[in-house]
Amino acid sequence: MRIPVATVVNMIANGMTPDEVIAELPPLELEDVAAALRFAADTVSDREILLQPTA
Repeated sequence: MRIPVATVVNMIANGMTPDEVIAELPPLELEDVAAALRFAADTVSDREILLQPTA
């Protein structure tokens, strides 16, 4: 079963812990979640995102 990196990253971005992601997607292991996050970080590492200050 293939699980898109975007699925894992979105789950983490929406507040799930890695353990919760693993519980929701049983084929995954903790190292798979870490690998997905590393891949996503590497993919966007050359992009610059300007953040707006909050009040």
